[in-house]
Amino acid sequence: MLSGAENGIASVRHHSPDDRYYDRKTSTSGDPYFNLKASNGQVIGTSEMYSSTSARETGINSVKTNGPVAPIVDLT
Repeated sequence: MLSGAENGIASVRHHSPDDRYYDRKTSTSGDPYFNLKASNGQVIGTSEMYSSTSARETGINSVKTNGPVAPIVDLT
């Protein structure tokens, strides 16, 4: 059985390549950011605040590329 952390990692790896799971948002101060959501709509990741919408898209593209293959580092 997977732990909660392992389930979260598996969910990010599964959902991150697919654009339909990204919710592009703008903060109350006008900064673009995004949420990565699971199939059930639960937020499984929130980005940093970006300086522009194009920077946000660069961030999304990075997560799409690296999310499925990023190494797991246990810092405990």
